[in-house]
Amino acid sequence: MFQDVDALAARVPDGALVALPPEYSWISMAFIRALIAREARDLHILCVPIGGIGVDMLVGAGCVGTLEAAAVSLGEAGLAPRFTEAIQSGAIKMLDSTCPAIHTGLQASEKGVPFMPLSGLIGSDIEKFRDDWKVVDDPLENGGGPIALIPAIRPDFAVFHSPKADREGNVWIGKRRELATMAHAARETLVTVEDIVDDDFPADDTLAAGTLSNLYIGGVAEAANGAWPSALLGSYDADTDEIAAYARAAKTMDGFQDYLARTLGDVHSDAAE
Repeated sequence: MFQDVDALAARVPDGALVALPPEYSWISMAFIRALIAREARDLHILCVPIGGIGVDMLVGAGCVGTLEAAAVSLGEAGLAPRFTEAIQSGAIKMLDSTCPAIHTGLQASEKGVPFMPLSGLIGSDIEKFRDDWKVVDDPLENGGGPIALIPAIRPDFAVFHSPKADREGNVWIGKRRELATMAHAARETLVTVEDIVDDDFPADDTLAAGTLSNLYIGGVAEAANGAWPSALLGSYDADTDEIAAYARAAKTMDGFQDYLARTLGDVHSDAAE
């Protein structure tokens, strides 16, 4: 159950479908750096539902074969430069989606059904280029018009960061319910945490409702500041200066590689200390 971050990342084989939360919802940058350090390849990254600096770094490092997302952006820091270049050059396969479609696909797996219906995207360019989505007449014949059927999305791994886990491997997610959906849908969930504590989360009335049971957790690794430079809401804010510095550096591949060498070097130096 409890491993270090490198060992946890080593459990993700090349070609795996990996679900990652958005930057505002407890993404594990520590895990992403470990995937890059071990030179993971041909990953299918599912952004739930959008990606940021972590996804851009994975793309730039050559870890991604297919990317499924509603968007990839650095927010106030601008475009995601490695993602943008990869799309323009055709270096990765892109599956354009929408926020509701991604959540709907995960909810189908969560509920154990092969698909779920969704409206609102019918007739869009996104729907036009998704051959795996099917538009059918309303089967209940209630006059609602056509409806899109979104296939279930079953990630091999769901990966995120959390403020804490207890000694039994229960993980605190608070009000981040999308993390529960990811974990329920995935074959295995791997989590990095700021701290492993002695509390018994399910036995505490103030913690139980915001706890993801260890039944859904395949592994936990302690990683202080594991979401940096993204935010861990409730614990620390995003390092906007660092994200802006990344955006400037990653405009070129040489700049990106220099940034990556420095960042990974800093991480391993910190670990050695």
